[in-house]
Amino acid sequence: MTHTDRTIDEADVGSGGGLDRWLRARVLARLGSIEQGRLTIQDADGEYELGAVDDALQATVVIHDLRFWRLMASGGSVGAAEAWMAGLWDSPDPVAVVQVLSRNRRVLDRMERGAARLTNVLLGAWHAFNRNSLRGSRRNIAAHYDLGNEFFGSWLDARMMYSSALYTAEEQTLEQAQLNKLDRICRKLDLGPEDHLLEIGTGWGGLAIHAAEQYGCRVTTTTISREQFEFARRKVQEAGLEGRVTLLMRDYRDLEGRFDKVVSVEMIEAVGHQYLDTYLAKIDSLLVPDGLALIQAITIEDYRYASALRTVDFIKRYIFPGAFIPSVSAITASMARSSRLGLVELADFGASYATTLAAWRERFESRWDSIREMGFDETFRRRWLWYLAYCEGGFRERAISDVHLLMAGPDWRPPARHGLSGGRDLTA
Repeated sequence: MTHTDRTIDEADVGSGGGLDRWLRARVLARLGSIEQGRLTIQDADGEYELGAVDDALQATVVIHDLRFWRLMASGGSVGAAEAWMAGLWDSPDPVAVVQVLSRNRRVLDRMERGAARLTNVLLGAWHAFNRNSLRGSRRNIAAHYDLGNEFFGSWLDARMMYSSALYTAEEQTLEQAQLNKLDRICRKLDLGPEDHLLEIGTGWGGLAIHAAEQYGCRVTTTTISREQFEFARRKVQEAGLEGRVTLLMRDYRDLEGRFDKVVSVEMIEAVGHQYLDTYLAKIDSLLVPDGLALIQAITIEDYRYASALRTVDFIKRYIFPGAFIPSVSAITASMARSSRLGLVELADFGASYATTLAAWRERFESRWDSIREMGFDETFRRRWLWYLAYCEGGFRERAISDVHLLMAGPDWRPPARHGLSGGRDLTA
């Protein structure tokens, strides 16, 4: 680490005469172990250079208030997010800041095992109250999705898809990339007019309407968000699909019947690790023995899964109460324990999620004036900008990813035209 104005030492801390400067010295000492990427931190007293001078990844943090150091020291990454929301610091590229910290994960982990440990323990106790039980799931979903259809509609695509798109070319728009995703799901499920598709997690109805319109199947779709249910019902009526699309407002655990195909797009993150077996067992019980099921899931690196379960990060604290990010191994292990489902195909497209998030962030920022008129304040704006940047950085660094898991019932056999080999599909 270099300080372009002065060197941090005990004399510097003493001359500063304040808790925040003392905490700055401690935080910078920890961050001094950064080896990958270049992080420049500027505050009222000077500029601090951390990491590799010539690294292509460069990030800058501009601190407006020395209380930043207090929050960083006591809260680690959550404290840094809180300082961002309070306007104590900015960056010309917050995604790059997340990327540098992600590449130096062990440095941040050591910091959070220090003074921030008590904060993490308290947050863990708070998060325990957000279990995704039948009652807890409704509360957790409402806390996020019931911000209002007008809010989400102001920056999502026309179909209101709040999950990763699939970009197959650089010049594609968000709308085209979302359509790519919908078509890929329907093709992989081999949907046709004879199929009855169950969707667990309606969203705003985009997939259900697309599957019914373009592939001719019947669709039953369920949500526990009142806002989404009412919106999707109107969209189904406008499309004239009441005879082919049935909407339910029901928890997945209460579903009954048998379906030819099952799909669940980024709903597993609201399941909770305690209920992962329940979720996969339920999909198994609802799927005909020769049927196909597809789950789109945000995933975490396998080696970080166990520790992430014990950690309350910014997303769990401020965005998604009850949030859960599984690893691929956790999903397949649960599948083996609780179901007769077999994994047929795995497709990883995390890079597309980074591009999706960049598009969402640009749209959110460009439409902030209209969003503000809905009653949201500056703290909310900064919270959501950090949320979108935080996630984008994670996907760019592959700390998290997005996958399609295509699963089959025990009696399913691939037709020759299907061309499935059971291997890892990274391109289709």
